[in-house]
Amino acid sequence: MKLIIQIPCLNEAETLEIALNALPKAIEGIDEIEYLIINDGSVDNTVEVARNWGVDHIVSFKRNKGLAKGFMAGIDACLRNGADIIVNTDADNQYCGDDIEKLVRPILDGTAEIVIGERPIDDTEHFSPLKKKLQHLGSFVVRVASRTDIPDAPSGFRAFSRDAAMHLNVMNNYTYTLETIVQAGRTSMAITSVPVRTNGELRSSRLFHSMGGYIKRSVITIIRAFMMYRSLTFFSLLGMIPFLTGIVIMLRFLVYFFMGEGTGHIQSLIFGSTFIMLGFMTFVVGLQADVIANNRKLLEDIQYRVRKMDYNEELLNSRTERDNKDTGNE
Repeated sequence: MKLIIQIPCLNEAETLEIALNALPKAIEGIDEIEYLIINDGSVDNTVEVARNWGVDHIVSFKRNKGLAKGFMAGIDACLRNGADIIVNTDADNQYCGDDIEKLVRPILDGTAEIVIGERPIDDTEHFSPLKKKLQHLGSFVVRVASRTDIPDAPSGFRAFSRDAAMHLNVMNNYTYTLETIVQAGRTSMAITSVPVRTNGELRSSRLFHSMGGYIKRSVITIIRAFMMYRSLTFFSLLGMIPFLTGIVIMLRFLVYFFMGEGTGHIQSLIFGSTFIMLGFMTFVVGLQADVIANNRKLLEDIQYRVRKMDYNEELLNSRTERDNKDTGNE
């Protein structure tokens, strides 16, 4: 059983070694632990720090591509290097490295495929009151959209089984945290959370530069995920707004009509009909989106099977090559 711990990095030379030193060297039930960093276009000596420390694998981008792209590149590299379990953590040592054992335990026990680390948000001192409320609100919205009970959706401290990792798809360029939970919930993956500890803040967050920007990007990510995985429900609810508005306007016209004053309110008839048509058209869009979503499910299943063959074949070849080298040495 191989565990690979991946760390996305962007100019993390000052904190990376601290985070690496805190990672576990052995876990009961894990035969081998390896470490991987994703260098997301760093311009400092992040890669040099990683190499000097002894990181096993380094994935490098020549320019910054964002957290979501880096995360998926790390997942790909972990799978190609034979990871049975993948843990994602941060380079700023936000999460307690000893809690990685708690993250992987449900996967080792066979009770979960994805495990999210639940931070003590209300007890985290460097979180402002507004940020704490937004974290709870965002997690609530994700729970509704994904039909899961994950209490800390924005947490990047998480573990994936090999099979779950091969199912992952991240479409947005901002962050993987929210979308992957919605995807897991909508595809009925076994997902759970465990309480984890956090360390003191070593640097400010680089994911967003302002609270307004964070809210905007998070809302867009949640809406896009909701549209992709619950398209019919989304467009039906959206279409209900103009449809019901049109019904109210039409009822208003009918009231005046039966009172003998309908000739002066023809504009209500026109507006009401327009809103009803708009609501109906939105519902039709929802039906089309639902058909597209079903086609996407088929494509995702094909992608999963292709990934499985690709990664497993590459793993088999690498193990055969390693065994041949060992035999030659003997």
